Amino acid sequence: MTDRLRIALAQLNPKVGDLVGNLALARKALADAQAVGADILMFSELFLTGYFPDDLLFKPKFIADAMGAARDLVANTAGTDVVVILPTIWVEKTGMHNAVLVAENGQITATRLKRELPNSDVFYEKRYFTAGPLADPVIIKGVPVGIPICEDIWHTSVCEHLAMRGAEIMLCPNGSPYWTNKQHVRKELVRARVAEDDVPMLYLNQVGGQDELVFDGASFAIEPGNKLVFQGKSFATDFIVSDWVRDDNGWTCASGEVRELTTTDEAPWLACVLGLRDYVLKNGFKQVVLGLSGGIDSAVVAAMAVDALGAENVHCIMLPYRYTSDASLKDAKDCAERLGVRYDVVSIGNPVDDALLELAPVFGDRAPDLAEENIQSRMRGVVLMAVSNKLGSMLLTTGNKSEMGVGYATIYGDMNGGYNPLKDMFKMEVYRLAAWRNGHVPGDCRGPAGEVIPQAIIDKAPSAELRPNQTDQDSLPPYPVLDAILKGIVEDELSIAEIVAMGHDQALVERIERLLNIAEYKRRQSAPGPKLTGKAFGLGRRYPITNGYKDRIIG
Repeated sequence: MTDRLRIALAQLNPKVGDLVGNLALARKALADAQAVGADILMFSELFLTGYFPDDLLFKPKFIADAMGAARDLVANTAGTDVVVILPTIWVEKTGMHNAVLVAENGQITATRLKRELPNSDVFYEKRYFTAGPLADPVIIKGVPVGIPICEDIWHTSVCEHLAMRGAEIMLCPNGSPYWTNKQHVRKELVRARVAEDDVPMLYLNQVGGQDELVFDGASFAIEPGNKLVFQGKSFATDFIVSDWVRDDNGWTCASGEVRELTTTDEAPWLACVLGLRDYVLKNGFKQVVLGLSGGIDSAVVAAMAVDALGAENVHCIMLPYRYTSDASLKDAKDCAERLGVRYDVVSIGNPVDDALLELAPVFGDRAPDLAEENIQSRMRGVVLMAVSNKLGSMLLTTGNKSEMGVGYATIYGDMNGGYNPLKDMFKMEVYRLAAWRNGHVPGDCRGPAGEVIPQAIIDKAPSAELRPNQTDQDSLPPYPVLDAILKGIVEDELSIAEIVAMGHDQALVERIERLLNIAEYKRRQSAPGPKLTGKAFGLGRRYPITNGYKDRIIG
């Protein structure tokens, strides 16, 4: 039995389904662990398959290949002094499990199976996995080590059992996605477990974007006495090495670096940038294209794209029509120049007018309305998709959560695109982040410092510019009011009566709820985007399209 342990945590960015690539990352981490003299190397939850594999887990060949990759890494531990804690899928007689393999000297020395399978919010592990039993600690280098897996620590029974069975230290691999305040929620949870069981816990989280989820890393360890002994990077890969010593009072950390967490101002920007970067690169693209209108949303997306991919990989196009103001033309060009991106102007005047001319016999003498306005938006979508197809760039769409909430977007028009960084961001948050980005260059962002989003764009009244002198407030309440009502309905699941009691007009609240419900079909066809809140449209909020329920105040 040893009284000293050097523990390495591999806070890495795996790609779902990329068994070869993830195995290569694991082998590199194993070599790094050996180089620093680590006794233990731990990977994040389901590392070899990536978290979460979804219905790949119904594919027998994928399961066989994943288990084969795990055995390959186990074999790589031969000839090293490193004990590897490898989370992966594993099939036993009881079924398929979200599991951990403990590997030493080329052999699997223990397996541990996740007991508490999450089945709410974005998690649905019961669809695939069988729950494991309450398990005893694993003896590593003579030390009883508890290995609760992610959700296991959200329930007192697993860690309590491990502590009662003699665990002296807890190593917890996780696949925990980011949303607002999540880093602090995790830390309070671990503090509670450590206080209850009087055993230190090392919490490892993965990093990276996976479709609509963003994993923020920020791995850490807590000792009894509520002591934070190390903190890893946020929204970036990290290789965290800490030294632990045992005395009569148990294990304490002798060396560990505490890095500052991202601020609540910085975190959503970094989440959008990381989600965008990984979605583009992991899907085989190198460049993006977007329509730059001179408005706040497209300017923020352009800045995020530059921060994610570099200015040389971002292409912005202004698509003016007769209603496009001179101010918008000026502001779009100004924004593109500040960001240093390629900027083109492609007029949609002739294509739109030709379409209206050809449609005149069909439209007859009906008065102009949304149909004519939407042709402009859809023509912009056609042009942008053509550029995407011809140049091989992924098209980004730029609608925010407020607009998508009430359907203030044109399906097959401005909703066209492969990814939407603003999908889970209300309009006022877009404004706030624009002002914040002008004063900061966060994290590993690649864009320039300074006022990259012209103040004129932040100050102007938002408009789709589909008819003369149009503003968003012609059709919508002021965005602070709209955001508050939508937050109440969508994120807080409040009734109309409860929202009216907060001081909002009843007729307006009922109108917003109706618009929210009838726009569900549009949102089902919208591009994915990073989940920033507990109730993101799509992955975090699943409502039926055909829905007869009406919330009404009675009496």
